[in-house]
Amino acid sequence: MMSVLPYLVAAWIFLVGCYGLATSRNLIHAVGCLVVCQSATYVLLLAVGYRDGGTAPVHSDLEPGSRPLVDPVVQALALTDVVVGATVTALLLALVVQVAKRHGTVDPDELSELRG
Repeated sequence: MMSVLPYLVAAWIFLVGCYGLATSRNLIHAVGCLVVCQSATYVLLLAVGYRDGGTAPVHSDLEPGSRPLVDPVVQALALTDVVVGATVTALLLALVVQVAKRHGTVDPDELSELRG
């Protein structure tokens, strides 16, 4: 029986990141909140791939069907998610640096040129 707790934790982490993003008065803080939102996907992916009593999917010492195995695909997706998240975070922080150089501030309310 799969527990609901990891899914609730993932939802809570996501909501905390969204709250921080909505109340942010600093672009660097907003990027950090986006990172928190994305970390919820790590918890979600690992919860999907978890199996009670599961072992690593190395088949050399196991008879087929003797023990449950964890799903290696979601672990690979979580690792890929970490790499993509680090890349996106670096790109967003580079954009924040350029905005700070051009406008002299990282406060979104003071960026008048960006208003429509």
